[in-house]
Amino acid sequence: MKWTRITVAICVAAISLAFAAQAMATKYVALGDSYSSGTGTRTFFEPTCQRSVYAYPYLLHEAHPTWTFVDAACSGATTSSLLSSQVSSVTSDTNWVSYTIGGNDAGFSSVITECALPSWASDCNGAINNAQNIIKNTLPGRLDEVNNAIKSRAPSAEVIVLDYPHLFNGEDCNAFTFFSSSEETRLNETADMLKNVISAAATRAGANFVFRDVIPAFIGHAVCDGGSGSSIEWINGLSNPVGESYHPKVTGHADGYYPVVHGVTG
Repeated sequence: MKWTRITVAICVAAISLAFAAQAMATKYVALGDSYSSGTGTRTFFEPTCQRSVYAYPYLLHEAHPTWTFVDAACSGATTSSLLSSQVSSVTSDTNWVSYTIGGNDAGFSSVITECALPSWASDCNGAINNAQNIIKNTLPGRLDEVNNAIKSRAPSAEVIVLDYPHLFNGEDCNAFTFFSSSEETRLNETADMLKNVISAAATRAGANFVFRDVIPAFIGHAVCDGGSGSSIEWINGLSNPVGESYHPKVTGHADGYYPVVHGVTG
């Protein structure tokens, strides 16, 4: 009888530990566009969406290998495609979510392409004006839809909302691109506009949504920042393949995005 009681006690303890372990399990889901998938790092474990082991979500996964990690970020994602094909990865047991989204809604890659042309062949200001109009008038509602969908699927999850760095430092050192200093200034101002709209949407979403600004981390590391050490570019300029252009390099994720995200999660 004594051994039976001991056996029962051991079984109960084992079951209790199993439930405790399950309760303490942490799930992290990465959503978003190319700035979250890792486009720009040139190495992808999933080529269709260009997901990279060098992207900040994977770096966070490596820092917390016991966490359940779901990488749903995909190059080219918009708020619409995030809602249709990514947010389903967020479930009621999700503890952490991170994302970058909004740049493709504003057509930012097309704006960069337009502004890279010689002034006589482009309408850079018109492209920027159109993007800014979308950011101001259309994007806020779309971001609210994204945040509400995340909340409805995982009401207790902590959500880290990120923005985009300034791409330019006022000069153009790349062959075959023709950005003027004033155009670069306006493009950086558009990134600031995105930041403000994304931050405001995160605030509207509630206390579980934490906005973090990566722009300060990338100061001194824009396209054409040269040198070494603290002053070197973390963002690709015009690249081959072209899709890698104007996206964070491996260093941009490791030294730019990742410390900002890890500062929230620990």
